[in-house]
Amino acid sequence: MTLLSLALAALAASVCALIALRARDALAERGEWRRLAALQPDSPAPYDPAMVAGLPEAAQRFFNFAIRPGTPLLTVAEIGMGGEFSLGSRAQPNYRPMAARQILAAPQGFLWTLQIPGAVPLSGSDSGRWTRFRILGLIPVARIGDDADHARAAYGRYVAEALLWTPAALLPAPGITWTAVDSDTARVTVAHAGLSQTVELRVDAAGQPADIRFLRWTNANPERKYRLQPFGALPGDFREVEGFRLPFRVDAGNLFGTDAYFPFFKARLSALRFPPPPPRRVS
Repeated sequence: MTLLSLALAALAASVCALIALRARDALAERGEWRRLAALQPDSPAPYDPAMVAGLPEAAQRFFNFAIRPGTPLLTVAEIGMGGEFSLGSRAQPNYRPMAARQILAAPQGFLWTLQIPGAVPLSGSDSGRWTRFRILGLIPVARIGDDADHARAAYGRYVAEALLWTPAALLPAPGITWTAVDSDTARVTVAHAGLSQTVELRVDAAGQPADIRFLRWTNANPERKYRLQPFGALPGDFREVEGFRLPFRVDAGNLFGTDAYFPFFKARLSALRFPPPPPRRVS
């Protein structure tokens, strides 16, 4: 066998391995989506402002803005989004158009699948269990997860996003604690499965969120070391969806509230729905 034949055989084997890995990842993504979708409550209670009467005043305003009385308290959302995602730094953002789908089921998890077109397209998924991205549909460029640092970092993201897109998931319940900061600001702490995250919410006089901020466990720093760093988001373009009033524009990034703030994530929602729970199997 010639060297060329050996090289071609090795290349073919590598491509086959990458295809198999991509297929395995796709299977895991479908399974995670189904797992999270199954968490939608079957017969959710309707929202009653009395449910939040004991919360800080800012939190009461938030819930009464975000959820109309009588709205079924669905806690799992499916989201379609466009917008821009930065592949660079604050100095050179290199924003690229993105198309993404997400299922959000805080505090149990989330799955976000991303497509960034271009000469060298980027695609992949992010979840509470993994981060996996590849170029050209096959070649891995990031593949992490299944460790405590990743789980903690991801948990901060989807608890914060619950304030944006699934507010019913943060109503008073075991593991959820609201405290007052001032007349327009409240903090929620969500504890679940050994993880805990506190997020600060600031609202206007009507209860519409003005910003959210928290200390996120992240390695988005020059040293690439995990530590707590400010993170935050600015929501806008609020629209009513099935009795909820939710932002369809969100800019978010690291070092929020400082001169170094960098909004690397600029989401513009194209769709948001609260799907019914999947049919239960009858044994």
